[in-house]
Amino acid sequence: MQSEAFTLYQPKRRETPVIFSSPHSGRVYPPAFLAGSVLDSHVIRSSEDAFVDDLFRSATDCGAPLIAACAPRAYIDLNRAADEMDASVVEGVARSPHNPRVASGLGVIPRVVSGGRAIYHGKMPLEEAEGRIRSHWQPYHAALRQLTEDSHTQFGQSVLIDCHSMPHEAIESHARPGFSRPEVVLGDRFGAAAARDVMDQVEAAFRRAGLRVSRNTPFAGAYIAQTYGRPSRGFHVVQVEIDRALYMDEARIEPSADFEAFRGLIAGVVAEITQIGRIRLPLAAE
Repeated sequence: MQSEAFTLYQPKRRETPVIFSSPHSGRVYPPAFLAGSVLDSHVIRSSEDAFVDDLFRSATDCGAPLIAACAPRAYIDLNRAADEMDASVVEGVARSPHNPRVASGLGVIPRVVSGGRAIYHGKMPLEEAEGRIRSHWQPYHAALRQLTEDSHTQFGQSVLIDCHSMPHEAIESHARPGFSRPEVVLGDRFGAAAARDVMDQVEAAFRRAGLRVSRNTPFAGAYIAQTYGRPSRGFHVVQVEIDRALYMDEARIEPSADFEAFRGLIAGVVAEITQIGRIRLPLAAE
């Protein structure tokens, strides 16, 4: 299923409560957006979780859906609440002194990309920001909500794997002396977004693939984990952050020579994660 806001890849039949989402891998940059930015078409991609949707495309082969954003994170951040508006970039919005994400320029309409580089010359009208919410944020979250509800109805639980990538330097800056730098960071908001056994199974899948894994530091999960994770009701969310250096050239924003091999590695991880809550359906008669 294709829309302006997202692409939904569905399996031939659902066999697992697991869902994969990729809210930051969108790469359809509206011409008017690029024309109105102070950044060139390459630099503006620096906050994009490039190719993450491609890494997890095997989900449908394992009986799980994958929903991927079309618009880039620099245009609208689907891992933020719709009301996380930044008064420094949107006209007519009251300042929110208690939101560190908005204060740092990373609200639902981002003010900056990686490295704190400003996207715009000045402010945009509130109507334009609200238009992006209507055309991209609302449809994406309506579809994501429906996927989680359908999983819960069919399987008795929903397990949402929220897929992201992280700059290599972000991990280096948080590395502790004497400890190996993690290659994957899993976030469940310190247990608030997923049951422990779900988190354990997701972590085990990545570790068995030979990847170094940490939990919740430095990324514990943002809006999607906070909103959709209700483990006491059977709704689980695990945010996955993967070191970009494992599969891409960050400077060029291109797949590296290791991309296909790493995608194969992730396919194995996906196959294992989708065993969570899986039901065995009878084969159709020939």
